[in-house]
Amino acid sequence: MFIYLDESGDLGFDFQKRKTTKKLIITLLVCKSEPARRDIDKAVRRTLKNKLNHKKKNPRHITELKGTGTTIEIKNYFFRNINNNEWSIYSLILNKERVEPHLQTRIGKKKLYNFLSRFLLEKLDLSNVQRNVELIVDRSKNKEEVRDFNQYLVNQLEALLPLNTNLNILHLTSQESTGLQAVDLFCWGIFRKYENNDTDWYNTYRHKVRFETEYLR
Repeated sequence: MFIYLDESGDLGFDFQKRKTTKKLIITLLVCKSEPARRDIDKAVRRTLKNKLNHKKKNPRHITELKGTGTTIEIKNYFFRNINNNEWSIYSLILNKERVEPHLQTRIGKKKLYNFLSRFLLEKLDLSNVQRNVELIVDRSKNKEEVRDFNQYLVNQLEALLPLNTNLNILHLTSQESTGLQAVDLFCWGIFRKYENNDTDWYNTYRHKVRFETEYLR
């Protein structure tokens, strides 16, 4: 099983600032098989080639798909190119305005993020996994934060896995992982739904969302 984790929004709490978001969205793209992972990879690469880098005179080579700045037509093209059905989406929407003050500190925010990631991952049925679970996370943390995040999740989720399997966590950039680019697209759509009441892109793939909850509603 391959799990890609990404977030949209921020963990800032100064709501007087124009760019501070009301919500934080954490989303998982779960590929149950290697063919599903390869199919997602192929859809991302095909979209980049045919829709973003198809003009020979284009001086800028685009290396990744992103939720922001990509048209709805291109997003829909990407989705139409996913043929394998062994994948799904899980998402948590944090209402930041109800977060306790002690969790708004630098240390508190790290604990909160780790807890929410664990909460969401626990919604997956990992009991019948045949091979190791690969969790790929967008690289945004420093070494100490990576260590704390990995240790916390492995300790908390170990009991949910069969005895002969492990949870392996990789922190990669989106350019290194097409799966992270795909989950960024889906996470952005859920963010737009809750932050801006815009469901144009979300409606395309809503049938693939297996779990979606508002936390501290």
